[in-house]
Amino acid sequence: MKNRFLVLAGLIMVLVPTLLGCSSGSSLLGRDEAIIDNSDSADLSNKRIGVLIYQFSDDFMSRFSEETEKYLDSLGFSKENITMLDALNNMDTQLEQAQQLIDEGYDALIVNPVNVNVVRPITDMASAAGVPVIYINREPEASEESRWEDYNLNMTYVGCDARQSGIYQGELVLSLGESAVDKNGDGSVKYYLIEGAPENIDARYRSEYSVATIAHEGWNMDCLYTGVGNWDTATARELVAKALVAHPEVELIICNNDAMAIGAIEALNAADIKPGQDILVVGVDALPQAIEYVKDGSLVGTVFNDYISQSHNAVDAAVRYITGEGNKHYIGCDYIKVNRENADEIAEIVNK
Repeated sequence: MKNRFLVLAGLIMVLVPTLLGCSSGSSLLGRDEAIIDNSDSADLSNKRIGVLIYQFSDDFMSRFSEETEKYLDSLGFSKENITMLDALNNMDTQLEQAQQLIDEGYDALIVNPVNVNVVRPITDMASAAGVPVIYINREPEASEESRWEDYNLNMTYVGCDARQSGIYQGELVLSLGESAVDKNGDGSVKYYLIEGAPENIDARYRSEYSVATIAHEGWNMDCLYTGVGNWDTATARELVAKALVAHPEVELIICNNDAMAIGAIEALNAADIKPGQDILVVGVDALPQAIEYVKDGSLVGTVFNDYISQSHNAVDAAVRYITGEGNKHYIGCDYIKVNRENADEIAEIVNK
């Protein structure tokens, strides 16, 4: 699967700069993946670990946080030595939280960055104090990851490659056939793009690669509207409601995550437009509500962002640093496409 993904990513990379200006950015191909075994021999009861989350109210990060805490407990970390902090989507707050835990001598940090700009200062303060950091879910800039390699810093990123999630979104749309998407048959798919956050690499890759994957198959893509939904249902609902007034001819709404896809569906319902029939919507994350929308046809599909494997890999990486084993600087995972055929199976995983 990895080789197939890299080949397709390389092919559609050449299309990205030509895609109507709805999103922009560059990408680097090539990743090393590491499989980390759970450590059951070390006594971790007196080790302190901090988990810094950009915003607990984010549906995906809420699930990640819960799973991380359960897994830390199962490995023998004492509850009083597990600190989980909410940055409330504020960069300064997260920097203060990181500095506090580093000053208090925590053994490792797991950090979901508010944005890429916090990564370098956290890395610098942690490295100076000898505290390893595992960044999760929001990938740092390639130049920052290269710095970890060049200076052999005890920093690791754990997460799925967002380009793959964008490719999978595109493939979900392609699987319907062009005539089912281009409903007026004019030879052009008219779409909205609802993005997570402009400074977020994952959002940028999902935007670029979802559209490029479709265009790679020869479909003409016409971007009517792009808006920043900040990963939020209410914000996306408002954006789509306004866009429908200005550009009612839309046929497809591509959302960087499921929370925003749910907002898009709510906006369509409020406008007496049938999602999945009149206008198609696609998301990422496989949130429980989104999976139900996949089942009833309101959502074309979603992409399972496996918070379970990511949380376990992040904790395992922290344990390896704590016990002196070390890690590679990148630990990857694969997304999973979710459509009506496998929605029940994925639902069993996320609802357990």
